[in-house]
Amino acid sequence: MLIQSRDSGFIHPDSSDITPRGVYEGRRDMLKWLATGVAGAAMASWASREALADAVGPGKLPPLHGAKSAVAGAQTMEKPTEYKDATSYNNYYEFGTDKGDPVKNAGTLKTRPWTVEVEGLVNKPGKYNIEDLIKLSAQEERIYRLRCVEGWSMVIPWVGYSLAELIKRVEPQGSAKYVEFVTLADPKTMPFVGSRILDWPYTEGLRMDEAMHPLTLLTFGMYGEVLPNQNGAPVRIVVPWKYGFKSGKSIVKIRFVEKEPGTAWNKAAANEYGFYSNVNPNVDHPRWSQATERRIGDGGGLFAKRAKTLLFNGYEAQVGQLYAGMDLKKYY
Repeated sequence: MLIQSRDSGFIHPDSSDITPRGVYEGRRDMLKWLATGVAGAAMASWASREALADAVGPGKLPPLHGAKSAVAGAQTMEKPTEYKDATSYNNYYEFGTDKGDPVKNAGTLKTRPWTVEVEGLVNKPGKYNIEDLIKLSAQEERIYRLRCVEGWSMVIPWVGYSLAELIKRVEPQGSAKYVEFVTLADPKTMPFVGSRILDWPYTEGLRMDEAMHPLTLLTFGMYGEVLPNQNGAPVRIVVPWKYGFKSGKSIVKIRFVEKEPGTAWNKAAANEYGFYSNVNPNVDHPRWSQATERRIGDGGGLFAKRAKTLLFNGYEAQVGQLYAGMDLKKYY
């Protein structure tokens, strides 16, 4: 059996962008001028506004807006993937193993009421209903690159706040070295729970310093709306420098533990999916190269021009110090 990864997947558009090509060429020329001219200091905010102008949800889900984030690395200037692509081609194996299954089947997921339990090595364990969790800290919009282990990538405007805000509230004990995330596993609303492809419930984990990094996002929305079911509603994790399957969806438990937790894909195929799973063009998957990627939305499908993959998905300046001295081929 060919084991696949579980990233938030995205469809390959078969039509051209709505905005005329000439407009985008003009924007690129303007960016070049800004980068070399006296207006360079304003480039990031201007580009972000231009990108977000084309990155909106359809207005069918409740709005969830966030302020622009001041966290370093939280606002890529790249053009976001279109909403329709980001929500119609997904890996979410609780709802089926084909890319089109989640959008068809995830309507059965009930996201209200919803509770997230925080437990383990913390001084203040507890249960949070989703409404209180959303209000725990101010919502921010983060425009992140997302790289799938399967070799494609996209850009997503997420809405949430740094996971560190919640971690600080629950006061981890000194013995807590890792954070484990547990996804809902309800066979009544998730028709593929119980299939043999994974060990349910789906679990993921981070080292404590990774979980505390300000780029690690406790996520409640995307494209200015609440998360669609197929994208991990009502709350998920987004870790932009790691392959997408590390960002657990539909979280019901957050555990603080002393030992490295077992994670779903690592348990399924440890030789293919390591615990860290940092984006690394120099460490190939056993069955394919990770040196390049194809950006969803650029056209061409499987034959689209490929771009070079960046170490840590382009977030090396922000997170590289977390792995200083580590053998990244051994700790893949």
